[in-house]
Amino acid sequence: MATETETIAPKLSAVEGMKEQSRLLRGSIALELVDAADHFNEANKNLLKFHGTYQQEDRDARKNRSKEGVRKHHIFMVRCKIPGGRVTAAQYLAMDDIAGQYANGTLRFTSRQGIQLHGVLKENLKATIASINTCLLTTLGACGDVERNVMACPAPLHDGLRAELQELARALANKLAPRSGAYHEIWLDGKTVESAPEAEPLYGSVYLPRKFKTGLALANDNCVDIYAQDLGFLAAVEGGRIVGFNVLVGGGMGMTHGNANTFPHLAEPICYIEPGEVVAMAEAVIRLFRDHGNRADRKRARIKYLVHDWGVERFRQVLAGYWEKPLQHPRPITVGAFETHVGWHEQGDGKWFYGLSVENGRVKDQGTFRLRSAMRKLVETLQPELRITPLQDVLFCNLDSSAKGFIEGVLSEYGIARPDQVSLVRKHSMACPAIPTCGLAISESERSLPGLLDKLDAVLRDLGLEGETLGVRMTGCPNGCARPYQSEIGLVGRSGEKYTVFVGGSTLGDRLNFMLCDLVPIGQIVPTLEPVLRSFRDRRQPRETFGDFCHRQGLEALRALLPAERLAGKGH
Repeated sequence: MATETETIAPKLSAVEGMKEQSRLLRGSIALELVDAADHFNEANKNLLKFHGTYQQEDRDARKNRSKEGVRKHHIFMVRCKIPGGRVTAAQYLAMDDIAGQYANGTLRFTSRQGIQLHGVLKENLKATIASINTCLLTTLGACGDVERNVMACPAPLHDGLRAELQELARALANKLAPRSGAYHEIWLDGKTVESAPEAEPLYGSVYLPRKFKTGLALANDNCVDIYAQDLGFLAAVEGGRIVGFNVLVGGGMGMTHGNANTFPHLAEPICYIEPGEVVAMAEAVIRLFRDHGNRADRKRARIKYLVHDWGVERFRQVLAGYWEKPLQHPRPITVGAFETHVGWHEQGDGKWFYGLSVENGRVKDQGTFRLRSAMRKLVETLQPELRITPLQDVLFCNLDSSAKGFIEGVLSEYGIARPDQVSLVRKHSMACPAIPTCGLAISESERSLPGLLDKLDAVLRDLGLEGETLGVRMTGCPNGCARPYQSEIGLVGRSGEKYTVFVGGSTLGDRLNFMLCDLVPIGQIVPTLEPVLRSFRDRRQPRETFGDFCHRQGLEALRALLPAERLAGKGH
């Protein structure tokens, strides 16, 4: 029996045991790859995430199965880790080929500037990952309890700033990647990598308590949502050059319905560093998280809970123990703009880039809408560098001035709206994949947001608000992959066709929104928002955004505008 002075260590989560016994992420994945089953066991399913793939179920297929002999139809999502979202023309075309050969014939640009393939069968999984590596991309660390894809502003502007952030994103991705030889052994040539260490020098044998996300941003362009990152580097700019960074820690969007111990959280400024200290500081923060993160409750395992529970001062004190010199206090740097980067822009080097708005990041051909075919024709003809944006759009870079007419001609031919034909609310909106592939989804998202935006666009036009910059971010569950808790309007799947509606976030991404009402049927979301939008039109202050208006008015004033059934949280 423990004495009063003894501390009983909490029981570790089951995933921690799986990682400990995995032999540095090997598990028995290689053996299961060659058996006849269409899925992996639970331990290997968790380890696969570190290799960049999620085992999922086709939930549409579930509906069509007979009750006799019901079994799951397993499929896999494969995600590329692409620092800063930069891919060559050849890499994009290779990914398009892989999507057609092994996946469901679509690609998806992610909210972390990566590319996902959906619908991959187990029998094609090894060939898919090997083919991705052949085109010099990787899936290693795109998922799992390690550093995920490092984000940076994708705009190819020759301003001496963004290129530096892009290079830092690559350096961070290289330094923070897992060192185990398991990936090469399982997915590539099957041989043991002699140079692979017997232990992970940074992560250790059990890796991090949970996933870890990093981004780099400029104060005049927070397109990466720096406050949503576990670790953010916000640049200090003087005389047109980066002179240092504020280090922000503790951002994260995930939460669990009904669990008050989980919540979205914005990253807090912890310290200031010199330009050459970015990689070393990232390692220091990761080591702190590795040693102190919650390994008992995965719902509270993100670093944001350390920042919240300890407070900034204690976090800074603990971090100082991982840093070889005194920590400098953060500078007064705040973000002042958020750019989508869509449309036609000069790069500053005599070349141009064209930002194409891609609804929810999905590149597909469907009826007269043939975005996948259009993308292929444009890339084959122009051979541009491509950059994926944090809003799931794509930039065609390093173009001659004559390319604009060709691009817009192809878009018209293939039924694709030009950026100037897309409403502002659509440009600033995004959704997660949700149903039918994501096992965590409890509601639709990607497939429902376009129709919802049709209705919202009509209301905004009727109210004369079509010129307002506001965005809708929709997720099929409360994990918040599309960062809904910062947006002007956030819609989070609650139960089937019902959603929680949030308002009051900032266009700059530096403020959380708040819950307006719960359990709203999808058909009632726009009617619920309409009186709030009308009040915004009639009572706003000069230059006030919708998010700022909602924040200023507060919950009670906005709820007074809603019909009684919405206040009661009824589903009809």
